[in-house]
Amino acid sequence: MRNYCVLLFLIITINTFGQEPTSSQDSTKTEQDSIKKEAFIKHIGNGYFPTRYFDFDLRYLIKFNQYEGFRTGLGGKTNNAFSNKFRLNTYVVYGFGDQKFKYSFGGGLKLNEKHNTWLNLSYTDDLQETGSTNFLTDGRFFQFFEPRLLNIDLFYRHITSTLLLEHNIQPNLLSKLQFTVSNIHPIHNYIFNVGDDNYSNYEISSSTWALQWHPKKDKQSKLVFPRLTLQYTKSFKDVFKSDFNFSKIDFKGLHRFYYGQESYSEIAVTSGLARGKAPLTHLYHAYPNNIRKETIMQRFSVAGLNSFETMFFNEFFSDKFTTIQFKHYLKPFNISEHYKPQMVLISRYAIGDIDNLERHQNVTFNTLEKGYTESGFEINKLLFGFGLSLTYRYGAYHLPSIADNVAFKFTFNITL
Repeated sequence: MRNYCVLLFLIITINTFGQEPTSSQDSTKTEQDSIKKEAFIKHIGNGYFPTRYFDFDLRYLIKFNQYEGFRTGLGGKTNNAFSNKFRLNTYVVYGFGDQKFKYSFGGGLKLNEKHNTWLNLSYTDDLQETGSTNFLTDGRFFQFFEPRLLNIDLFYRHITSTLLLEHNIQPNLLSKLQFTVSNIHPIHNYIFNVGDDNYSNYEISSSTWALQWHPKKDKQSKLVFPRLTLQYTKSFKDVFKSDFNFSKIDFKGLHRFYYGQESYSEIAVTSGLARGKAPLTHLYHAYPNNIRKETIMQRFSVAGLNSFETMFFNEFFSDKFTTIQFKHYLKPFNISEHYKPQMVLISRYAIGDIDNLERHQNVTFNTLEKGYTESGFEINKLLFGFGLSLTYRYGAYHLPSIADNVAFKFTFNITL
């Protein structure tokens, strides 16, 4: 898949710029072409292939997971050349494993220029990983290759109508308010029991309010820390036929400590608390990234960026949890000008619990009340962006077989 993405990038770059040679006598044209090329590469790095009025979203070209198999399609959004007051966005994808189309379409209207205030509407029919949490204020994150996605097999289908208001209270304080009406269909044989009622499908109407704060960015900074996000979600029973009342409060914090220009430590804290009658689809996993195979090499895959590499998929779910991840990036090994592998020391911890376990039927999982720990290291950028990682699971959830506690995987890091 990496070769496919790199080949696509090279073809796009050659076709876009290869047909316009720059005259050495025209410095102005050379500079303009250089700016255009830099802007184009920046778009590609953000996951877009730009055209005059529409930017194609590269996230929808090709993906793979354990339920859909290969998933491919097209999507994108209008750009400022189309309008800086109005925007449209859409995608259509097809899963070859489940043989079904998924799609979304929507649009936005800018209400205020100074505070970048947008009112957005969308309609989506797609899949979502069970127990996952999306923070509304997270910026766009794009990878050519999303390693954790490869092994996910527990999804639910949702048909969702969304009204979203974006507003920058200050340049470094972003807020979003969202209201959704969703029809939920777990794809596995899950039953949510509430009193005398059993739900295999259900309706959820909810509102979500999110805030993200970070220090003001100076002119030389690409990233600013700390980044703090707080999000509150409330569902409303009997509003648009909604079946449940529950609430969730979620927090995420990220900070870096620099030791010179090339060595730094990074700490990430994520926490969530759900109260009320919340089904498993809307509870929490702890970012697992390990598949259930017998040997270490059968489990050999690609490590995620912020996932628990020794924790098996669907092993733990919680209605309250906290994870702490610590990474220390050593100074890169200066082997040559263009070859500088980097070692990263890693330690992760998760703790959680769940009330009313009996409500969640036809599914088996463990809880995290004893605390889950793993530690290890990565050696990144060994060859063409690939590296290696080794992680070990220990503590209360240490497994009887030593080999089952070890995760040996590729890493993948590339920037444009």
